[in-house]
Amino acid sequence: MIKIKIPHTLVLMMYMMLAALVLTWLIPAGEFQRSVNDIGQTVVQPGTYSTLAEQPWLSPLTLFTVIPQALADAQGVIFFVLLIGGVMGILRATGMLDALIGLLLAKFANKTGWLILGGMLTFGIFSALIGVAEEYLIFVAMLVALCRALKLDGITAMGILIVGYGIGYGLSLFNPFTLLIAQAVAEVPPASGLWYRLVLWPVLFGIGFHHVYKYAKRVAADPSQSLLADLTPEQGNATTEYPRLTGRHKIILLGFVAVLGLLIWGIKVHGWYLVELSALFLGFGLFAVIVAKMGANQAANQFIEGAAELTATALLIGFARSIAMIMEQGQVLDTVIYYLAMPVEAFGAHFGAVSMLFIQSMLNLFIPSGSGQAFVTMPIMVPIADTAGISRQIAVLAFQMGDGLMNMIVPTNPVLMGILGLAGVPYERWFKFIAPLMIKLILACAVAMLVAVSIGYQ
Repeated sequence: MIKIKIPHTLVLMMYMMLAALVLTWLIPAGEFQRSVNDIGQTVVQPGTYSTLAEQPWLSPLTLFTVIPQALADAQGVIFFVLLIGGVMGILRATGMLDALIGLLLAKFANKTGWLILGGMLTFGIFSALIGVAEEYLIFVAMLVALCRALKLDGITAMGILIVGYGIGYGLSLFNPFTLLIAQAVAEVPPASGLWYRLVLWPVLFGIGFHHVYKYAKRVAADPSQSLLADLTPEQGNATTEYPRLTGRHKIILLGFVAVLGLLIWGIKVHGWYLVELSALFLGFGLFAVIVAKMGANQAANQFIEGAAELTATALLIGFARSIAMIMEQGQVLDTVIYYLAMPVEAFGAHFGAVSMLFIQSMLNLFIPSGSGQAFVTMPIMVPIADTAGISRQIAVLAFQMGDGLMNMIVPTNPVLMGILGLAGVPYERWFKFIAPLMIKLILACAVAMLVAVSIGYQ
């Protein structure tokens, strides 16, 4: 049996940056014309692709200059991760997290399946409804600690979180950042086609749950089966002594619940994003310091230590952004989109719909932003769908599934790299866990696309 060895995540990023640079030398530069629509969104104009008269040439030095540029471009996510790390450092010092884990252990010690099911459902539903993703970073430390205490591992914890939210994004019910934008660009009624997504939801969720639960059972029965066994030799021998949940801990926990409520309200009502959310969690960190009666110097040290633990993660987020940035600077990203979209019309409605799914999945490697991908690809896919006899709703569904599900595996997704970094899970180990599941999910989605065409899904 041939074993594929995946390099360190940073090495993988450099390989992908090099491949993107070479691509800018090999394929013609081109662009679509863009315009601003009635609600202020910049969208691609279909049928306007043209090659550029002059091919931009990126020197090999671009590999070095693009990194600081990408770090600056991704600064919102990077600083959000660092600030969350600092606040988590304070929370660990208060003892609230350990006490809460002890309480949850008492309830779920013999109910691992229910823990996995409940966690995945929670993350999946919030992502499907309001597009939560980066906000889940605050749960990573607790999930990992809880799973290790249950004699599981960090991969199981990330399976609960990432698979849950990935399927939620892949079959969004009302997600304003992906579904509603894509439907607006495709000019179909907002949130329409809900019934078919509701039918598919339990199918894909069941596939994801089975994959995570089967792995968790294997690790619980034999910790050496963990994909992290050689990295965390203490796995399976976690302490069973946890502090009691005191009155101060309960106040901090109630504050945390209030913060989650404010977070949901702010996102839904006021369109809060990383700046506002960072400020919210900084305020909560100060609240925890006051309630725990922690000294200012200790709080500062804990905050810095927590943030310092995520330096590698912050760097990986910047490197991930640099790959697409190279293609943007070489002006070949539109060319890639143009040539990928061409075969759809030739395949007929059924296989054209499936090819749309694969195209959107591939493009997620270069455009990991869901809303960004919607603005770039949907104006191109919609007229192609019209001429190929594919409904616009199916084109939106292909975008949803290709964008959302691939977020669980593409290393250019800064949220994925941030979550894995917080959990201490190397990307190459995560890839070994998630790749088989992705194959199953994509095949199931391909069948779903064929059925959608057959039933005339609108």
